[in-house]
Amino acid sequence: MIELIPAIDIIDGQCVRLTKGDYLQKTVYRDSPAEVAREFEQLGFKRLHVVDLDGAKSKHIVNSSVLSRITTETHLTVDFGGGIKTDEDIEKAFAAGAQMVTVGSIAVTKPELFMGWLKKYGADRMILGADVRNGKISINGWKEDSSEDLLPFLRKYIDAGVKNVLCTEISKDGTLQGPAINLYKQVMTAYPQLHLIASGGVSSMDDIKALDAEGIPAVVFGKAIYEGKIDLKELAQEYGIS
Repeated sequence: MIELIPAIDIIDGQCVRLTKGDYLQKTVYRDSPAEVAREFEQLGFKRLHVVDLDGAKSKHIVNSSVLSRITTETHLTVDFGGGIKTDEDIEKAFAAGAQMVTVGSIAVTKPELFMGWLKKYGADRMILGADVRNGKISINGWKEDSSEDLLPFLRKYIDAGVKNVLCTEISKDGTLQGPAINLYKQVMTAYPQLHLIASGGVSSMDDIKALDAEGIPAVVFGKAIYEGKIDLKELAQEYGIS
């Protein structure tokens, strides 16, 4: 059964969502991410994906204090991404209570640093972020596209021991237009051993069921919750999250 992971994106300490990663298309949903996290836990969720959008833009962690509040006020298993560029950043994330970190840009720009983190912290604590636009890996808060193609990029790190990959189709993110199922099927066909976390475009229970039917291991979703597109009670009944 697919693993369900709600998302909290943070700008200026608030719970927000962007559309297609555009900082000019920002919607603020709640003032307290920690309060939202507590509500997710009360509903029965076990995992939480937290993104420091200020950090992604600034190229260093900004909202570690918000992360700390979430991890001290809940028992959720939190993975944290956004702005992790240095040894100091990754240590700060773990010190603030993240059990896992999602790292994307550094895997493109400084692969030797990412490899060092993978060896030091272990594959269970590292999630490779693979954010895709027009078939290329995007970096630095989706403001730049690299020359890396998705499947060869993944192969390099899977061969090095990566087990967990968060893949976002940027053109889908925040649009509520449905996930990029064909993209995720392509990844799983190439690397069936991968714990792939699909991200972007989830708009309904039907989208989650479609991903589940294709054997996608996990899904991250946020805007569909905040916009009331998914009935969380129905979700709990269907997937036994509570």
